[in-house]
Parts: sequence; C-alpha cells; structure tokens
Amino acid sequence: MSAEDRVARDKARMDEWIRYAAESGESPAIAAATVVVLRDGDDGVETLMLRRNSKIAFGGMWVFPGGRVDEEDHAGGADEIAAARVAAVREADEEASLTVAEPELVLFAHWIPPPIAPKRYATWFFAAGVDDHDHTIDDGEIVDSDWMTPLRCLERHHEGEVELAPPTWVTLHSISEQTDVKGTLDFLASRPARHHATRMARTDAGPIAMWDGDAGYDSTDASVPGARHRLEMFAEGYRYDDSGLD
Repeated sequence: MSAEDRVARDKARMDEWIRYAAESGESPAIAAATVVVLRDGDDGVETLMLRRNSKIAFGGMWVFPGGRVDEEDHAGGADEIAAARVAAVREADEEASLTVAEPELVLFAHWIPPPIAPKRYATWFFAAGVDDHDHTIDDGEIVDSDWMTPLRCLERHHEGEVELAPPTWVTLHSISEQTDVKGTLDFLASRPARHHATRMARTDAGPIAMWDGDAGYDSTDASVPGARHRLEMFAEGYRYDDSGLD
C-alpha cells in the first residue's frame, strides 16, 4: 500500500464516520482496557501486536491485547480503573495466552474516540513486561501476531504493511526511543496518565486528530494558530505534536 493509498483510506474512514454520525447520532462510549505487553528482544524492547479479524470492531488493524470491560470485572465493588485492570489481565490471557501480573500494570493513558465514530471504546491503556515470550492466538478474533520493536511497527505502518489506529500509533511513538522493558515502564510511570478525548478535523492533506491542549481542539479547526496536541495523518507520514502540553 502506498502512502497515498494510506491517506485515502484514512479520509474514507473519516467520511464514513461523518455520514454515520449525521444519520445515527453520537454513539455511547463503552468501557474497555488494553495492555501493551513488553519483552526484551535482540534489537531492544518489543511489544506484542495482534491483528484483528476484518469482520469485527477495528477489523484488520494491528492492536495491543484488549477488549471491553465486562460486568464480572467489577466483582467485589471494583471501581472503573480497578475493573479495567482485571479486564486487561483477562484479555491478555484470552487473546494471546499470556499471563500478566495485575499489580505490575502501569496505567499511562485513557483514550476516547471522536463522537462521530460509529463504535466507541473508552479505553484505559496499561503496560507490563512478561517473562514468558510464548503466546497463542485463537485464529478467531485474532488472525495474526508478531513481536515488534515500536519503531519497526511504525515503519511498517508508514510502508503500508500494517494498519494502526491513532491511539496505537501515538503509544508506539511515545516509547519508540526506549531500549528495554524496565526503561519503558519507568518512562510511562514517570509522567501523569494522559487523557485523550479525540476530535477530528478534515484537511486537504489528510485527517488530523486533536486533543486537549491543541489551539484548534474546541473548534475542531486545525488551522487555528497556537499550541499543538495533535496527530497529522498525511501522505508524507504521520506526525505527532504534543508541544501544547505542560
């Protein structure tokens, strides 16, 4: 897939979302959790990426293990974040047969898709290291998997080999300079967990996802001058700018 094809796909998805929102209204956000599973590899820290079945939500995309928070995850009166931790551990086991220790999960972000998205998951993002590198996928919801360095996954996305949602891309970008599991977890734990309620802008060059701290966030006008907290999804490549954050 060429860079132009990638941008055309992103634009088509946004147009589809706009049509859906106009016809059906805003979709409620479903609580979910995901876990960035990390290991130390020969070329540095690696994360397990899973490719979703094309017939389900986020079909065809490469993602981290994760899914919705079930009612059972709230057992014992667990609050929203505690239930998300339970869900993250459960999903790592169900989708990849990997055991993640709940106390070792590092919470580092919360993502909500734009109101125009037809299916919205308000997702808590965690990270954890694993000692057992063996994993098994079910060939049902998950049809492929691979351990990759964050930088290699971003390169494959740029080359059109893998499809990534903005939260996945930004997460990989944020840890792409880390060299080992400990350093990655320490880095994520060292900063406050970031909340991203996404708003989208359409431009001739391609879609732009914006978050709080961007001058154009309230108006969804990407041309407004000022601070930036956005992901530009252009043909020359994706570009993340969080200079508008303290």
